[in-house]
Amino acid sequence: MQSRKVLVLGTGKSGICAARQILSLGGQVILYDSNKELDKVKVLKNFNKKDKISVVVGDLNLSDLIQVDLAVISPGISLDKPFVKLIKSANIPIWGEIELAYHFAKGRLAAVTGTNGKTTTVSLIGEILKTTYDDTHVCGNIGNPYTADALDTREDSATILEVSSFQLETVMDFHPHVSCITNITPDHLDRHKTMKNYAKAKETIAQNQTEEDFVVLNYEDPELRKFGKRKTLKPKVIWFSSSQPLKEGFYYTEPEIHYVHDGVDEVLLNVHDTNLLGAHNYENIMCAIAVCMNMDVPMESIIAAVKSFKPVEHRIEFVRERNGVRYYNDSKGTNPDAAIKALLAMPGPTILIGGGYDKEIPFDDWCKLFKGRVKYLVLIGQTRNLIADCAKKYGFTNVMFAEDMDEAVKDCAAYADAGDYVLLSPACASWGMFPNFEERGRIFKECVMAL
Repeated sequence: MQSRKVLVLGTGKSGICAARQILSLGGQVILYDSNKELDKVKVLKNFNKKDKISVVVGDLNLSDLIQVDLAVISPGISLDKPFVKLIKSANIPIWGEIELAYHFAKGRLAAVTGTNGKTTTVSLIGEILKTTYDDTHVCGNIGNPYTADALDTREDSATILEVSSFQLETVMDFHPHVSCITNITPDHLDRHKTMKNYAKAKETIAQNQTEEDFVVLNYEDPELRKFGKRKTLKPKVIWFSSSQPLKEGFYYTEPEIHYVHDGVDEVLLNVHDTNLLGAHNYENIMCAIAVCMNMDVPMESIIAAVKSFKPVEHRIEFVRERNGVRYYNDSKGTNPDAAIKALLAMPGPTILIGGGYDKEIPFDDWCKLFKGRVKYLVLIGQTRNLIADCAKKYGFTNVMFAEDMDEAVKDCAAYADAGDYVLLSPACASWGMFPNFEERGRIFKECVMAL
């Protein structure tokens, strides 16, 4: 990378960290953002004055690409953007941020993708790896870019990455020793256009793996079952199931997780000895066990870490109990499938807060579950009318609209009785009302604590 001129697309956290990695390796950077109103001076405050970096905003021209050797694209930028096509026309290679990091990272690498369950699974894997590896890195789409950690890794390091479909669109040589796909259900169709494209992006995580590697797959996911049986798939497949016993792999049957291997059916743990709630979380546990076992963590260390693990923030996170009503923050439930899992995890009558940015995903499967489970549905954001109409289609009419999170929480508190559950699980992205799902969840918790 030394002396190379690299164009970094995007000035968010991912772009800043990629630029810093390139600069620390002796390269020079052109940092580009299509927002012509962007404050260049503010962007440059992320770097040292001696750094060889310039900032270009607004339109990208061919003249900006003179002597550029490589482009690094942030995952939030669509490959269909005109400036990306301009870069391709100039025959400049385009890497993703995780590809850049991978080329300079050391040690053992595991990576997890999937529509839902990634964050909990990756966080749990990180805690397990720490029991065996003194230098453990938890990064990727979970919040800390891979480029922020790559140069700090050592030969004896272990890294676990949460990888999104956006990041996987641009992988070339990226090669984890253990990969995992938790599930594939409709999401991000506004970008990928079709489920076929979306599934193909997810499955790219295993494209460079060899016969010496491992891929952990959900046996109950129809797409993944087909993928796992492809003759072109090289890594050893490790299956897990939350619905049925398997002849080989991991399965959950209330209340235990089993590991079947070498003709032996071994009970690993009772799920009620963990702090996680719901069958989807038991799938996450099985994923984590399978990954860490193949990262050479002893099983006794794995089980101990699973039992002590606490749920991650914004994913069916318990907030408080007030007047016999328990409040849960599932702001990370940004698509219907995630929201379904959260609703099914609630042990009793639920007052549900939903709605947000429209990712063009149907809400039918979610709304079908409301009757008999949801007492009241409080809707916010751009999709509230769409969700209300869908709910009514399936005979559910206890629907209220709220203008903001404070009003939604107060409505829930007013209609909740002792023994009820209030759940924020929007089934939508946060954009439009909130900058991200973390901010949405934080405001929900503040509103709940203020009751």
